Amino acid sequence: MNHTRLLVAASFGMVWATELPAETPAPEQEVVVIGLEEQLPQQLAEYGTHVDTISREAVRNGSYADVAQSLQALAPGLYVQPKNGPFDYAYMSLLGSRTGDILWLVDGVRINNRLYNGTPPLDTLPAGIVQRLEVLQGGQALFYGTDAVAGAVNIVTQPFTEKPSALFSIAADSHRTAHADGYFADSIGSHQFVVYGAKDRTDGYRAFRDQDYQPSSTHRDRAYDVYTLGAKYRVGLTDDLRVSLSYQQTEADLDYALPYRVARDMNSRSEKLATAKLDYEPGQAFGLYLKGYYHWWHTSYDTFYNDLGTPGAINVIYDDAFWGYDDRGINALARLSFTPGVDYFIGYDLQRYGGRDEVLFIAPNKEQTQAAFAQVRIGPELLANTHLAFGVRYNSPDVGEAATVWSVSGRHDFSEALFVSASLGTNFRLPSAEELFADDPLDERGNPNLRPERSRSLNVSIGGAFGDRAARFEWEVTGFARTIKDLIDYDQFDEVTQQSVFNNVPGTVKVRGAALGLREEIAQALALDLSVTRNRSRVDGGEQINRVPESLVKASLDYHPAASPFGATVAINYTGKVWTSVGDDRVQYGKYTIVDVSGRYSFGQDRRQQIVLSLQNAFDEEHGLPARGCADVATDGPYDCSAPYTYVNLGLPRTLRASYQYAF
Repeated sequence: MNHTRLLVAASFGMVWATELPAETPAPEQEVVVIGLEEQLPQQLAEYGTHVDTISREAVRNGSYADVAQSLQALAPGLYVQPKNGPFDYAYMSLLGSRTGDILWLVDGVRINNRLYNGTPPLDTLPAGIVQRLEVLQGGQALFYGTDAVAGAVNIVTQPFTEKPSALFSIAADSHRTAHADGYFADSIGSHQFVVYGAKDRTDGYRAFRDQDYQPSSTHRDRAYDVYTLGAKYRVGLTDDLRVSLSYQQTEADLDYALPYRVARDMNSRSEKLATAKLDYEPGQAFGLYLKGYYHWWHTSYDTFYNDLGTPGAINVIYDDAFWGYDDRGINALARLSFTPGVDYFIGYDLQRYGGRDEVLFIAPNKEQTQAAFAQVRIGPELLANTHLAFGVRYNSPDVGEAATVWSVSGRHDFSEALFVSASLGTNFRLPSAEELFADDPLDERGNPNLRPERSRSLNVSIGGAFGDRAARFEWEVTGFARTIKDLIDYDQFDEVTQQSVFNNVPGTVKVRGAALGLREEIAQALALDLSVTRNRSRVDGGEQINRVPESLVKASLDYHPAASPFGATVAINYTGKVWTSVGDDRVQYGKYTIVDVSGRYSFGQDRRQQIVLSLQNAFDEEHGLPARGCADVATDGPYDCSAPYTYVNLGLPRTLRASYQYAF
């Protein structure tokens, strides 16, 4: 077992459950994974970064609908709480982080929302486009830049293959949901191409408790309609030089569910992601990639309220209101190897972005940021069984202050049975467009003089493995610490304009925690995985930060005998105490357990057909995020709330889902 495989294997155990089960042989697709960018996460794993890789097969064996739901069930150490089930806004926490401290990427392109730091861009990412999910823990600002304070998640779409490869899948569930996805990949000479797509639609399901609905809410079933189409093309101009193009487009209608007043509340989303890349690798001494990208994210927003005083009358709050942003840039990375055992990496980023919002009144704006970075890696050719890396990055935005960060990481293998690894560094988060440019009358105002949030993080792990193919046991224990300064939040109230104003507020966020990962594989037929994460995330020693759970436990038992066409998985996800603010009150929630059960049967030639039957949230655990609502009072206008109450945004209820797939 090589070093990368050992690290990924021992990294919180759950990652092993993502391997292709033995009862479902993989199509002979000869997946092509080449280039500096594609290899970067696993190279970082060799040098002390904790990386979990979740495979397409693990996602499909659980019959999960979207990326958020897949990560909620399968990613060790990552807390995900969708607002109301699949294809909705979600709150996240990675090893005790805030939602905005995680960077999100699709095929290496950052997709974080440039308007709002606390709105992750996961509500339009179907599970059907996923080839694998890569979760990098710890600060990743060196290579990925702003927002990667606690880690980064890379969503890798369907890959290039040397031989024809295809998959088609359909599914339906007990909430009137219909799903279809598929892809086809092939090569003709030096030309390679992939086309893929996914469609998810539901007529709706109840997103709140019965007692939370007000009579004024006439749109009670949350619905969504999402489709995604993508294509990739790559050509080898020479043995050393490749050019690749990709394009992905998503169109979606997403209900923003509320239990009061709503007659219609809809986000109509259009998202486009295009890239062009050159890879040049003439030999072991030199490698280069240069990529340009364009990310276009636009929403038309409708909110119609039922009038409380006039039955049948409608108050139009927003009608086709626009909010969105454009993000484009260039990434370049070069590898130089002059001496065996020493590699030098030099990179450059240019990012230009802008956006506006007619809902919360963010005026049109344009920003640009540039960055230069470098890393030196020392391999085991110089230091036996040891990998070390040292890096620095300088980030220069045209709005706000510059930020310089550094990182040191490494790993030493005493033997296959024991290793230690560590990563230490600084990271940063640039202000969002809301924090810089918002000018919402009687609400909030941005501040273009904000400094970036700055942080320092440390992750230290010890782990190992023992046993043989008949019975194998792996373990890892990790301690992590993170400190964040120059917090961006409301810091003053302007009495003249009646606006709250963003500023860098006093105070330090301190995160301290530990994680344990265990895995046992018996006779290559039964795998038991367990990950436990515990943290204290507080500002100046005060209370736990809102929407950051104190503890998270994920466990799974997967049955996959090679001689049998049957397989089964039980996944358990426990979330400990969590808090949030509802009006002036601090409310505790959490302390719930979600159990997913699935069984699969593979049949046909080479078992290329598969049926999966899953029961998600099998015990119908009522869980979700408390929020502030407005009870019906006939004298209230559309913006009034004379009788506030607390309701709960429910997560996915018990769901029976059946799927069929055919692959070759």
